[in-house]
Amino acid sequence: YIPQKVCSKQITFDIDDNKKIHNVNFVGGCPGNLGAIVKLLEGADAGNTVKLLRGNLCGSKSTSCADQLAQAIDASLSE
Repeated sequence: YIPQKVCSKQITFDIDDNKKIHNVNFVGGCPGNLGAIVKLLEGADAGNTVKLLRGNLCGSKSTSCADQLAQAIDASLSE
């Protein structure tokens, strides 16, 4: 997934058959914060993750890396 209006340049992840998230990876962005998000989300429920992260903003931006991840997961679930 190519995020928009944030510092990270790419987000990759897997969703297994049980709708659990694995292998989240951000290219670029804030390594400390995004590294923590990656650890917290390993094995998390995809639908709950979308609800939790959607709408989180980064400063005055209209989105954030977490919000972009929520959008990417939501799009993946809709496929």
